Amino acid sequence: MRRDKEKIKIIPLGGVSEIGKNLTVIEYKDEIIVIDCGLKFPDEEMFGIDIVIPDVSYLLKNVDKVKGIFLTHGHEDHIGALAYVLKQINVPVYGTQLTLGIVEMKLKEHGLLSVTELRRVNPKDIVKLDSIAVEFIKVNHSIADSVAIAIHTPIGVVIHTGDFKVDYNPIDGEVIDLPRFAELGRKGVLALMAESTNVERPGYTMSESTVGATFERYFANAKGRIIVATFASNIHRIQQIITAAVKYGRKVAVSGRSIENMVAVGTELGYLQLEKESLINVDAINKYSPDKIAIITTGSQGEPMSALSRMASNEHKKVSIVDGDMVIISATPIPGNEKLISRVINQLFKYGAEVIYEALADVHVSGHAYQEELKLIHTLVKPKFFIPVHGEYRHLKQHSELAVKLGLPSANTLIADIGDVIEVGRDSMKKNGTVASGNVFVDGLGVGDVGNIVLRDRKHLSQDGILTVVVTMEKETGTVIAGPDIISRGFVYVRESEDLMEEARDIVKDSLKHCEEKHITDWATLKTNIKEDLRNFLYEKTKRKPMILPIIMEI
Repeated sequence: MRRDKEKIKIIPLGGVSEIGKNLTVIEYKDEIIVIDCGLKFPDEEMFGIDIVIPDVSYLLKNVDKVKGIFLTHGHEDHIGALAYVLKQINVPVYGTQLTLGIVEMKLKEHGLLSVTELRRVNPKDIVKLDSIAVEFIKVNHSIADSVAIAIHTPIGVVIHTGDFKVDYNPIDGEVIDLPRFAELGRKGVLALMAESTNVERPGYTMSESTVGATFERYFANAKGRIIVATFASNIHRIQQIITAAVKYGRKVAVSGRSIENMVAVGTELGYLQLEKESLINVDAINKYSPDKIAIITTGSQGEPMSALSRMASNEHKKVSIVDGDMVIISATPIPGNEKLISRVINQLFKYGAEVIYEALADVHVSGHAYQEELKLIHTLVKPKFFIPVHGEYRHLKQHSELAVKLGLPSANTLIADIGDVIEVGRDSMKKNGTVASGNVFVDGLGVGDVGNIVLRDRKHLSQDGILTVVVTMEKETGTVIAGPDIISRGFVYVRESEDLMEEARDIVKDSLKHCEEKHITDWATLKTNIKEDLRNFLYEKTKRKPMILPIIMEI
């Protein structure tokens, strides 16, 4: 095939028109690489669901082509589905040191560590496959060891930025490799895929180091205990909390499983610098005066079972909020979590704590690029084609418009949906069909066994409750021997609605009698008639539509 006829396929299986669940397929000839493998957390309509992961049916159908999973960084929305996907597709996983350190911890929990090939890479490394070469480029983000990925193919380079910001003064001193982006731009970049999370925000995001100055100010003046809630993965934020605590003579305790794990991994791999005597077990905090204690905890998003939420509701086994405590919430609310955080803040105030949060002080900075940083990357890379990623539809739309304002022809931008097959050639980019895609729900130990029908039933139950109708019938004659008995859950309290329940029984009796007169003995028809007659009656009486579950027993 002539090279000008060849195409690169880009297939997002998550991370577009949504925040989270990032997974992008890049396919050239007989080679597929996967960029990231993330989860997202359920929205309020997904009753009982623990996490949501991408549908990887397309990868299963083409498993012989898949050469590896290449990770940009260690956040859950980029690595959280790995354990579930690797059980189906056993391929090498490439990532930087901290990213793989976090991945190892997760795979160990799932019993996959011994059977998964983890290949450590560094920024500037290039992994050469048959026709494709995958390059890792240093970027800054709210977790250390983040990289962008450049895919080199015979028909051009595709760059995926991953999550990034431009931080000229990062905590670890390792700045984003802007010269490499510029060099690739000079040589010519076929397509750019860039994150869009903060495209609505003008200007630049502040450096992570500015948060450290804020911490020092509060640590210098606080008279009681200081409790700081932050994202477990933000190891630079944790380092700044520890640095401020040690500077002002405080011991540091850690509360919350995920943050305990991160401190252990960060210390072992050298990302956290602290003296052993500075870190104490949370059991030992009462041995020190309040002005000598700092606690780092999970729960910055108000998660109901997190350590901070349990402290705020006085249910934490080791830490009770008292007058004089200072609680710093070093995070910004993820959309949808505002009410949870507000509730936690109110409870903390009730128990006498002084609460510091983003609205009051610079205790958090974003890890995602603002408009001017996005413009910088576009200007350096100068792509022929642009696909915005990592954002809800409005973010993708505005990022596309930003690219056009910078001079890119509007025909050369494309807003993708999950499952779209985007074909990029030397001089063209277009959608060409779709592949199987969507959400796979993880509920307890079940993966994919809860679908939309089950969720619809759960929603129905949560809104209107259930009525179970139990009838015992004689097998040969079809005569009712016992019942109907009606059990109500989440609909009405039976003792307070005896008249309604009695009328409902009469409706069921009439329905059964009508079936008997018409010689209807088929169970499915009997149940359908009971449901319809009872549903109409209850709606007329209560304007509610509970789930009705008829049970017929034969003897």
